[in-house]
Amino acid sequence: MSFSRLRLGGAVGQLGSIIVTLLGLLVLTFFIGRMMPADPVRAIVGEDATRETYEQVYHALGLDRPVWEQFVYYMRDVLTGNFGTSIRTGQPVIQDILHVMPATIELATFAILIGACLGIPMGVFAAVNKDRWPDHAVRVFSLFGHSMPIFWTGMIALIVFYAHLDLVGGSGRMDQFYIGLVDERTGFLLIDSLRAGEMDVFWSALNHLILPATLLGYSSSAYITRMTRSFMLDQLGQEYVTTARVKGLSRGQTIWLHAFGNIRVQLVTIIALAYGSLLEGAVLIETVFAWPGFGSYLTSNLIIGDMNAVMTCVLIIGVIFIGLNLLSDILYRIFDPRTR
Repeated sequence: MSFSRLRLGGAVGQLGSIIVTLLGLLVLTFFIGRMMPADPVRAIVGEDATRETYEQVYHALGLDRPVWEQFVYYMRDVLTGNFGTSIRTGQPVIQDILHVMPATIELATFAILIGACLGIPMGVFAAVNKDRWPDHAVRVFSLFGHSMPIFWTGMIALIVFYAHLDLVGGSGRMDQFYIGLVDERTGFLLIDSLRAGEMDVFWSALNHLILPATLLGYSSSAYITRMTRSFMLDQLGQEYVTTARVKGLSRGQTIWLHAFGNIRVQLVTIIALAYGSLLEGAVLIETVFAWPGFGSYLTSNLIIGDMNAVMTCVLIIGVIFIGLNLLSDILYRIFDPRTR
């Protein structure tokens, strides 16, 4: 009975923590919107509007109310799913975001798969060969991935692999010829093209996805490699590793079954946070590759001062990280029974 109460208390505490975090996120988002130098009224009415028109819109937006009252209305609208209308598109902001988000999710998912498949083996390999040339080679490789500006590598990659070698697709999600041939039911172009049986569209979309996903994956693999190496070095220095070798286990079994098995829980958090960073941080790569995703949407609306769109994007980024942290906690308990 006491154990059940303890678990219930932990769940209630976690729920309370999430609620407090979301409330803090709402407060932060609201005041970011109010402190931005852009004038939301001027963005709507234009520079040539009369003073009467300006004041009408100012009143309609509720900007003449006290700040605390504006926040109450803002929180009410958010809780009811009303995020306002975009100045740029004239559509509800949430509708715009639901339209562009699948493109970013598709890009980030492929990138994190590439990053994890590169970063984890390289991190383990570097740790096993600590302070030898393979370790130094992996660390230099990771340093380049972490240090080089992604917009620069994106432009160089487009020039080399698209313009000169013609190995991959260029900007956009697919060739211009195929635009409109597939009904975007889910927004995930690869899935929609397969469902429609349009294999030419599928291969075109995959060809355009390879280069930006690889560049993002290489960038995230640098972080994953460094963290994997650090975790593995800590485990390889433990006494149980020596004991396993003494008992006759092979080097591979000791490394992958025992040492690596004990860092899986930590890697879950690292990969989840890296994935969240890709979802909200793909702004530059989406700009370079004209990728019609969440990052491009945020950038274009930030430039024109569309505060409804910007504030909603900031809020969604925060919710993504809260959700990924919650998912990490759940996976922690699955992989490590000691945390249950």
